[in-house]
Amino acid sequence: MRSGSRRDAVRRMGALALLLGSGDIVFGAAIIAVRVWPADEYTRITIESDAALSQRHFMIENPDRLVIDIDGLELSPQLRELVGKIRPDDPFIESVRVGQNRARVVRMVIDLKQPTAPQLFTLPPVAAYRNRLVFDLYPTQAADPLLALIREKEQAERQAAQAVQDALGEFIGRMDGTSPPRVAAGPGPTPPTGAAAVLLPPKAPPPLSQARIDRLIVVAIDPGHGGEDPGAIGPSGLYEKDVVLAIALELRDRINASSDPPMRAMLTRDADFFVPLHERVKKARRVQADLFVSIHADAFLNPAARGASVYALSEGGASSAAARWMANRENQADLVGGINVNARDAAVARTLLDMSTAAQIKDSLKLGSEVLGQIGKVGKLHKVSVEQAGFAVLKAPDIPSILVESAFISNPEEEQKLRDPDYRRQLVEALVNGIQRYFARNPPIARSRQL
Repeated sequence: MRSGSRRDAVRRMGALALLLGSGDIVFGAAIIAVRVWPADEYTRITIESDAALSQRHFMIENPDRLVIDIDGLELSPQLRELVGKIRPDDPFIESVRVGQNRARVVRMVIDLKQPTAPQLFTLPPVAAYRNRLVFDLYPTQAADPLLALIREKEQAERQAAQAVQDALGEFIGRMDGTSPPRVAAGPGPTPPTGAAAVLLPPKAPPPLSQARIDRLIVVAIDPGHGGEDPGAIGPSGLYEKDVVLAIALELRDRINASSDPPMRAMLTRDADFFVPLHERVKKARRVQADLFVSIHADAFLNPAARGASVYALSEGGASSAAARWMANRENQADLVGGINVNARDAAVARTLLDMSTAAQIKDSLKLGSEVLGQIGKVGKLHKVSVEQAGFAVLKAPDIPSILVESAFISNPEEEQKLRDPDYRRQLVEALVNGIQRYFARNPPIARSRQL
């Protein structure tokens, strides 16, 4: 190029720079937001940017640290915000340090509280999100949900036994005018003897359904969405992920308190974090759940849509166009919530979600009918019969599974109902009644591994 041409080119570039201004000249990706989702199962850090980011990472021991170099970045106030977003009760992260390692490379050092197996991956733009760089910090030794459920049950039994001992000691103390010392609870309550045995009322006969169910029933409760995936958002800003978690927590407590039949609940998530669809199914199978109930509060194209619905899996096509639309929407959760498609169990996940059985669908329809009948006593139903569609989260081949749309959060009136603790309590009571009625008619079969 001749010197005159070079000078002309430089002038044109300078004029363009003056026209755009310094804020419009991009030297690398711009950070849109940083988010942290701590939970007992894993902690997720998300960096959202206007362009795709690449990273290199390595682990350091003694003490445990994860070091991440992110290319194409200059240190920004948004990145510095990450330091203050780490909560003291985060199970995995002690602290985060962020600095400019070299030109256009930002280094993050994550100080860890325990040995961690990190998964780092990128997500393309989807829904309201731009490009995302995701760090998932998992424990090196995953917790056994079945063992946790057994220990929780044993603790509840010990507390119940202690309460019986305390009540018995108080009764005897009133009879002889003394207060005996607190008796440590053993495997079960000690039968009274002597005068106390005569004075105690006779034991009531067990209910009819109790005589037919001789083991603890496990109910998997699945609050939809979570973490990066907010689900539907109501007109006044209520997030579906928040309201269904509130319903699920209350339902768990109500199920755990049930004695007719004796039941125990397992939540697929108990806090605000994302769980992939196939992982929700795997969790239910790992605890040998007798039922799977997924709770949602979805939106529809028409804000006038209202009423609760219950869905089961379909072997063929959906039972209606609305059911098909709803299933397609719910099945997009993995894209929004963000899954690592390179994870080792990706093939297993695809296989699991392709499995279904006619028997499972038949039992799911029975369960759905009982639950729908009880929900109809609480408020308006969107459909008076159980709908069917290809919901991925309902594809456990050996567990009766239903998805409950508690209300349309897109309807302003129903959004307010979902905010109302009284409505949620009535909904929970309806769900429990429906589950109890199902088991009264369909007692679970015995299994070798008793809880």
